[in-house]
Amino acid sequence: MEEERFDYGKALEELEGIAKKVEDPQTGIDDIDKYIGRSAELIEKCRAYLRTAREKLEKIK
Repeated sequence: MEEERFDYGKALEELEGIAKKVEDPQTGIDDIDKYIGRSAELIEKCRAYLRTAREKLEKIK
């Protein structure tokens, strides 16, 4: 099974969408909890992606 390639731009777009949903007064508490969990996953993946990119850049220097 091939590992899916992480798309940093799509992750940022999803995080922006989640932020809008959480700020919407019509969003229920249970949904907010779900969105917060997803946000945490995306943020961790973004951080790992940026760490890897920084390490690759430092190797080039």
